[in-house]
Amino acid sequence: MTVLPLQMHRQRQALSVAFVVPLQGPTGIYGPSCLACGELAVEQLNSRNGIAGREIRLVIVDGGRDPEVVAAEVGELVDSGAVEAVAGWHISAVRQAITRRIGGKVVYAYAAMHEGRDDTPGVFMLGERPVNQLLPAAHWMREQLGVGRWSIVGNDYVFPRVTGATTRIALQDSLSEIVSETYVPLGTTNFTPVLQELQRGDVDGVIMLLMGQDAVHFNRQFAKHGLADQLTRLSPAIEENTLLGGGAGANHNLYAAAAYFDNMDTVESNELANAYYKRHGAWAPALNAIGESCYEAMLFLAWIGERSGGIGIHAVSALEPGTFYDGPRGLVRLDGNLLNQDVYLAAADNLEFDIQEQIAWAT
Repeated sequence: MTVLPLQMHRQRQALSVAFVVPLQGPTGIYGPSCLACGELAVEQLNSRNGIAGREIRLVIVDGGRDPEVVAAEVGELVDSGAVEAVAGWHISAVRQAITRRIGGKVVYAYAAMHEGRDDTPGVFMLGERPVNQLLPAAHWMREQLGVGRWSIVGNDYVFPRVTGATTRIALQDSLSEIVSETYVPLGTTNFTPVLQELQRGDVDGVIMLLMGQDAVHFNRQFAKHGLADQLTRLSPAIEENTLLGGGAGANHNLYAAAAYFDNMDTVESNELANAYYKRHGAWAPALNAIGESCYEAMLFLAWIGERSGGIGIHAVSALEPGTFYDGPRGLVRLDGNLLNQDVYLAAADNLEFDIQEQIAWAT
């Protein structure tokens, strides 16, 4: 019998996860936060039980490229056995391409906010969605601020378009309405035509479904055109990096809805913040909802391993809906392949967020 050295034994027992996060393009602004949070999660989990007793290793995949290119790389990793699961934050166009390529083969913990259910076996949608994020925020802003006539400005891919359509339909029987919708390509830097239409329009606010650097450009130009004092902005994707990128002058009258903010000041969020800044230092990448969602994805995989004894595609079929567990977001509940979580509305205050109210619960 051949006895393997301990190091080789640990390498054979390691569980590799394709960690798909954007490192370039409009959403590349989120990449450092994703990597820092993912690394922290793996270090913490490996100091305990890893995933089902196996050491975790991340295989970084740049999710900021063309969706089909990302999907091809992930597919090769899965088909070769180089990874046994997929996790991370990336736009839904990338998710759909990955799902077409590897759907039903391995567990896929999709961390981002999303447009709705994806019933592909093994896919878990961990982020916020319109029913517990954008719609409660729009209702709150109608009641508290009198903002009811909205213009949607979003990137032209599946998440903004489906979210925009969902919001338009959902608000039809309320005192709020979607007056106009404009979708621009990812990578747009000049929003002058859009802003000129907003100046001429009869709206109270803008629902921003723009990602990353596109949102930074929009916010800067929005303020330069004098619209920040006239119109309220609401976004499910604005986070601390975007505030920093835009600068304090671009953030007046700007609101965000998310399950996590860096200054939430709950027991669970404080535990993450303390560990994060201890690990990465005072100049760490912003601890934001997108980075935290990557941390959440790794915790979720470990939770699956604990409940099911592994994270193979067949093991997860035994997971019971309605099960709760704790994370930095507080209590979250598994609902089919979705996670329900508490969601908060926050107002931008220069380069930080001031949480206004909890608008949804993990019921």
